[in-house]
Amino acid sequence: MRTSMKTARATAKSGLDRATRRTDPLGSNSEIGRKLKQYYDDLVSETVPDKFQDLLKQLEEREQAAGTAPVAVSDRK
Repeated sequence: MRTSMKTARATAKSGLDRATRRTDPLGSNSEIGRKLKQYYDDLVSETVPDKFQDLLKQLEEREQAAGTAPVAVSDRK
C-alpha cells in the first residue's frame, strides 16, 4: 500500500508540473522576469535630474565645437 501511495503522489506531482509548464513556460523564472521588468519600467520612467541634463548639454556643445559627432541625448522630462 505504501508503494501505491508514493506512486499516486508522484503521478499527481507530475501532472501538476505539466499543467504549470503549459500555463507558465518559464516556471519560477517568470516571477524574476516580472520583477526585473517592473524595476526597469520604474527606472526608465524616472526623470533625469536637471544637473545631469546640464552636463549632457555641455558635453554636446563641446563636441559640436570640437567638430566631432555629437552623442545622441534623449531629453527625458
